[in-house]
Amino acid sequence: MSIEVGSKLQGKVTGITNFGAFIELPGGKTGLVHISEVADNYVKDINEHLTVGDEVTVKVLNVEDDGKIGLSIKKAKDESNSSNRRKSQGNGKNNRDRGESFEQKMNRFLKDSEDRLATLKKHTESKRGGRGARKG
Repeated sequence: MSIEVGSKLQGKVTGITNFGAFIELPGGKTGLVHISEVADNYVKDINEHLTVGDEVTVKVLNVEDDGKIGLSIKKAKDESNSSNRRKSQGNGKNNRDRGESFEQKMNRFLKDSEDRLATLKKHTESKRGGRGARKG
């Protein structure tokens, strides 16, 4: 069976390293899912997501001349979820846009930023001694 870039396949996890997981594909070939292609969020320990023997759906990212096969679990999931996401968006407005205008969001952002800067400045000055700390 030839493995083509872009195709989705079922595979079995045969080995796990600190940089990714080896997946046995149909036809006896083996590919690698890099740790950055396991999940949408940051993966510190791949063992929290995969174990040897797991059946997974993968998307073929590339096939090198030397036979190495690059795979992605998250891109295989993204494609199946993208049609569901489009349906749930409805009229094109995101849920976070509900009831808040751009100006309101900007004002909230500016206020939060100013508060954070003031807090940071206060802590920084107190550690250095701040204004008027030196008495001459």
